[in-house]
Amino acid sequence: MKGNEYRYTVLFEPAEEGGYVVTCPTLPGLVTEGQSLEEARAMAQDAIRAYLESLRKDGLPIPPDKPIRLDPIKEELTVGLDAA
Repeated sequence: MKGNEYRYTVLFEPAEEGGYVVTCPTLPGLVTEGQSLEEARAMAQDAIRAYLESLRKDGLPIPPDKPIRLDPIKEELTVGLDAA
């Protein structure tokens, strides 16, 4: 990674109306979307670039990516037992 490149973790969530909503936990308020994963990824890159340029313009530090804890997968299982 070059000195002027930044890497951030983003989350892609399926949208009810189709496509994906993208957020970046490290950059509060950053939300974008795309109809496909490819489009959502490109939109996220554009949104992150604009966010970082805004920080730089305002003289604010560009934050490093924060590690995120993803929620575990929740699933209900049915288990049958033989009669005792």
